[in-house]
Amino acid sequence: MVAMTVELRNVEGTQASMGWAGGHTIVVDRPEGKAGGQGLGFNGGQLLALSLGGCFCNDLRYTAEEMGIVLGKIAVCVTVELGGSPLLATSMIMRVTCAKADGSGALDVIERAKASCMVSNSLRRGIPVTIEHAG
Repeated sequence: MVAMTVELRNVEGTQASMGWAGGHTIVVDRPEGKAGGQGLGFNGGQLLALSLGGCFCNDLRYTAEEMGIVLGKIAVCVTVELGGSPLLATSMIMRVTCAKADGSGALDVIERAKASCMVSNSLRRGIPVTIEHAG
């Protein structure tokens, strides 16, 4: 089994958080005027959508390499539907445009990448989430 950990801490002088994994960082905040948010970074719903879309973009590349195909244009748009109280993601729609370097369609790559996308497969199957008080 493989595990990965990310960490987040507050950003001094703001109510935003800085998250990191290895040498990569990202700012997380609420929209300006919402619970002290200043709009300095992505909110949770945006990060959820980016997680799905980003994972799928990577899997398109992994899959194409396995198939011996060079990809050209990739465009992914993810829409997260939210509802209820507490607010929950109720559905996600990902629209994918992908072409091979020669300009021909890459539907075969998209279909194979669907099978290996960790985030979409995890969300579809549901995963247990534990929140613990660390002190």
